[in-house]
Amino acid sequence: MKLLRKGAEANLYSARFLGLKSIVKLRVRKAYRVPELDRRIRGYRTVHEATLLHEARKAGVPTPLVYFLDRKSCKLILQHVEGVRLKEALNGRLEPGKVKGLALRLGELVGRLHSHGIIHGDLTTSNVILTPEGGMVLIDFGLGFHSESLEDRGMDLHLLRQTLESHHTRLAKPFFQAVLEGYGKILGKEKLSEIEGKLGEIKARGRYVPPEDRKT
Repeated sequence: MKLLRKGAEANLYSARFLGLKSIVKLRVRKAYRVPELDRRIRGYRTVHEATLLHEARKAGVPTPLVYFLDRKSCKLILQHVEGVRLKEALNGRLEPGKVKGLALRLGELVGRLHSHGIIHGDLTTSNVILTPEGGMVLIDFGLGFHSESLEDRGMDLHLLRQTLESHHTRLAKPFFQAVLEGYGKILGKEKLSEIEGKLGEIKARGRYVPPEDRKT
């Protein structure tokens, strides 16, 4: 196996599984945790991520196939998805119409997740792959969970908004608006209005108010 990336929770490796190009996700041991508890946590998160990937596909959201799961070694072997990350595509030269199309599609996929009670948990442009065939695949559900909460849905989308504002400043506002448009196509106008209200509330929470302004 060839190490691709070291993460806080897991290391990613490039490998082959039954002749297929694949990604191995290996959750690493945490020295600060009691060994038995550490094994249970890593084992649970490994199974949970595989379950979310499967459920997302059933909801109509393209995700990598799970080839193999080993709870004991906390290892997932996943399909290697060919393509380019949305982050890289947005930092390149794309026609305005294509950018909006990508945003609408992403919004629809997030809407499908949320309509089935799935929160991605790490919704960034790094975790969206654009395939050579023109498809869009969501990856890395390691921080995902089940929830019907408006707050959790709002935070999922807020993270995407923050990512856009930090890494794709020029496109951030129109792109996110198109994401919400796509989201509304799946969940409807009423749910879209609710999520827009929640996003406004979340954004207001994070605003810094200077001390002199707090006194007035």
